Parts: sequence; C-alpha cells; structure tokens
Amino acid sequence: MTTNQPVQGETAAASGRDAPDARQLRTILIAVCVALMAVIASVTGLNVAQPDMAVEFGASQTTILWIINVYTLTLAALLLPLGAIGDRLGRKPTLITGLIAFGIAGALAGLAPSAEVMIAARVLSGVGAAMIMPITLAVITSTFPDERRGKAIGVWTGVAGGGGIIGMFLSALLVDVAHWRWLFLLPVVLAAVSLGMMRSVPDSREHSGHPFDTIGALTSVVAVAGLIFVLQEGPERGWSDPVTLAGLAAGLAALLFFVARGLRRGDASLLDVRLFRERGLAGGSLTLLVVFGVQAGVFVVLFPFLQAVLGWSGLLSTLALMPMAVLMMLTSGVAPRLAARIGARSTMAAGIVLFGAGLALMAGIVSVAGGYLSILPGMLAMGIGMGLAMAPSTEAITSSLPREQQGVASALNDITREFGTALGVALLGALLARGYRAAIDDELGGLPQGAADAARQGVANAIEAAGAAGPHARALADAARQSFVDGWQQAMWAGVVVMGVLFVYTAVRGPRNRPSASAGREQTPEDRHPQMTA
Repeated sequence: MTTNQPVQGETAAASGRDAPDARQLRTILIAVCVALMAVIASVTGLNVAQPDMAVEFGASQTTILWIINVYTLTLAALLLPLGAIGDRLGRKPTLITGLIAFGIAGALAGLAPSAEVMIAARVLSGVGAAMIMPITLAVITSTFPDERRGKAIGVWTGVAGGGGIIGMFLSALLVDVAHWRWLFLLPVVLAAVSLGMMRSVPDSREHSGHPFDTIGALTSVVAVAGLIFVLQEGPERGWSDPVTLAGLAAGLAALLFFVARGLRRGDASLLDVRLFRERGLAGGSLTLLVVFGVQAGVFVVLFPFLQAVLGWSGLLSTLALMPMAVLMMLTSGVAPRLAARIGARSTMAAGIVLFGAGLALMAGIVSVAGGYLSILPGMLAMGIGMGLAMAPSTEAITSSLPREQQGVASALNDITREFGTALGVALLGALLARGYRAAIDDELGGLPQGAADAARQGVANAIEAAGAAGPHARALADAARQSFVDGWQQAMWAGVVVMGVLFVYTAVRGPRNRPSASAGREQTPEDRHPQMTA
C-alpha cells in the first residue's frame, strides 16, 4: 500500500514497550466519546427550536432549514479530506483544532443577532465537526490494542447511534426550561470537557510515500456536497427543480471522476476505491448506509405520531425515544464480544433481522387507540438490532483500510452514516406523505376547500384546520390521525423490504465470519498498530 517511515519523536508506546495502561485507555475513550457527543448533539439539537428561531429572526422556513442543514452539509463534505489531513499532520492536533473551532462556532451561534450570522456560525461548526468526528474513531483504532479495540469501537458506535436522541432530549429540555439559545451551551461544554482531557490522548501520524491527493480531496467535497444537497433540498424544492437537478449533475459527475481517478491511481489516491472489493469494506458500508437511513426515516415518522397524533410535547416525545437509544448503546457494547464468538457477519445479520422485526412490529400493531404502547415493542427491537449491526460494521470498515489511512477509514464510516440519514429521510418521508395523502383524500368530501387543502399538507395541518371545520372538526381530526397511521404502515413495510434485501446481501457477501478478539479484522496486528508520538 503506502510506505511508512518512523515519525520523529516516536515513543516506546509505538513499539509496545510503554503502551497506554487501562486507566489511560479509559480516559482516551471518554475524551473522544465526549467530543463525538458534541458533534452528534449539534446535528439534531436545533430541530426542536425551529419555531423559536423563525420568530426571533423573522426568517422563512427555507432559511430555518438552511440553518439546520448547512451544518450537516459542511460536515459531510469535509470528512474525507480532513480525515486524510489528520492522518498526515497528526490526529491529536487535528482533534484539538477541531474542538477549538467547534467551541468558538457554538458560542458565536448562541449570540448570533441574525440568521445570516447563524448560518456562518453553523458552517464553522461543520468545519470543526469534520475535524473531530473521523479523528475520534481514528484515535481508537490507532491507540487501543487488539484485545480492547472491539469493545472501544462498540462504545463509540453506541454514542454515534444514540447520541442524537440524547442530544435532542437535552435540547428540548433546555428549550422548555430556559431559551433556545441555550441549546449551544451543551455542545460547547462537551467540547471544553473533551479539550480538558486531551492531555491523555497520544498523537499518531503516518508518513506516506505519496503526496496529498489535492484533486481527489476537492472532487470528494463536490461529490458529497452535491449529493447531500440534493437529498436535503429535493423534498422541499421538488425533484425536478433546476437547482436540484444541477446539484445532482454536479454530485454524480464529481463522484464518477473520483472513482475513475481512484481506480487509476490506486493507493496514491485519497481513497483507494479498489478496497471496496473486500467484503469488510463493502458490507460494513452498505449495512451502515441502510441501517442509519431506515432509522432516520423512522424518526421522520415517529415525531409527528407522538406530537400530532398523540398530542405530546417536544420534550415528552424525545423522552419517549430514550428506551430505544439506551438499548442501542448497551447492545453496541455487547456486539464486539458477540462478534468475537460467532463472527462479524453473523452478528450483523442478527442485528438486521431484529431491526427488520422491529419495523414489522411497528407496521403491524400501530394504532391511534394503542398510542405509545403500540410502537414501543418495535422501537425496542430496533434499538437492539441497530446496536448489534453497527459495531461490527464500523470495525469491518476501519480494519479494511491500512494503518496510515485510519482517518480516511473513519471519515468513510461517517460519510456513510450521513448519506444514509439523508437518503432515509427523503425516501421514507416521501412514502409517508404519499400514503397519508392517498388515505386522507377519501375523507375530505363535504369540507370547505381551505380546510381540505390544509389537511392534505400533513397531519399537523389537518388537526389545526379541524378547529375551523365546524361540525366536521372531530371527523377531520380522527380521519387525519388514521390516515397518518396508514401512511406510517406503508413506510414501515417498505423499510422491512429494504432490511430483507440487506439481510440477503450480508448473508452472502458480508464480512467473513472470523471469531477473534477484534471482530471483522482483515489485517495483521503489525499492519494495524500505528506509530505514536508524544
């Protein structure tokens, strides 16, 4: 692959004479997971403050969505290049720089006097997050010994999967008891705590025999930004809108160029795309893409059900998701040990089956009358399934790339999650909307035109319109709730089909079942252990 040379200032830890002890490893794991939590919480936190921001800034819904989405767009676009830069310049200084930029951006956002300043602050937050997120996982893979690496990755994946729900709950709590601007206090405090623990984190960097692939880095930014932009803006602008089509064309053209150039340059490129021929990289990436995509789509369904159908507050709705998040995080810690016993492929397949079963439960027994209890069993099964699938998938990805590209491997893992999330929201959200409209259209006869048009837009609009529907008010509200459940079922059954296809793929082409101390491992310890500098 690439030629590695000793880094000046290499410590004895690199050669195994003075490796970090158990206490230092725990501190390192806490530090990187706190940093990761800051990034994840910022992805979902602002969703609960949309109405407050719109009122304070006098901003349109489009502007509010840009404030929320520009962070994810910037983060996803810069993950690969900044992960690769971290591999070369040093993972610890990259992580520290990212935390400082992230903290400054959070403070700026909390004090922003206008929507324009808020958008600029969110862009800077995305830049800092793109330095933090891939490096947190790269620090684990480059620091932890073989026998501890799987468990550490399991903890990391648990935070990555459940951190968004926890961050959303804490954000809703802050909005309820204080003010929406206090939302930015949480990620700033988490970044400061992580910075305070950086002393225990060793530095690691790699010397490559090839110069940095600047063209590949720029191309990857265009490809990822273009495609994520399309998935975010398509539902709002329309899939045939010229701006949407232009973003799609730019993203696809850049992606094709990136792949063709990577095939030609091999390991001299930013990402050696030939490695996708390996079971671990392909299977792990596809599993994370689908699982995170379906999970994100389910959240699109869950929140309107809890808030509009059941009438719950934002805080209570996020609290209702906590059982799933807790099970997900707990199971992520168990998954590496299970993979060590039965193999990564079997563990991933078991998680996919449980996740699909959870979707089937949610589709089969959900009802307006049954309320929260009709969806809880499915949520719990989904949480367990996600935990089992995520950890071995993540390790399959990181173990498929060489040691000098662990920042790139981690970035690829993160990009897969971001793409899956955007794709799931767009597709399952569209299925839900189509199913709802098809069902509600049959219930609008005899209603005033204005109320009927409002009801077609969504369940929340229908319930609001019911207040002005006179004698039809109760019937319209009941019809809207039931129509939402009909659309819910269509979206969930589509998710079951997708998970079934993923199960077949994993059973045939997933990572090889090699029970070991590090599930999904495909390289020798000598190839994986990095050089570390103090």
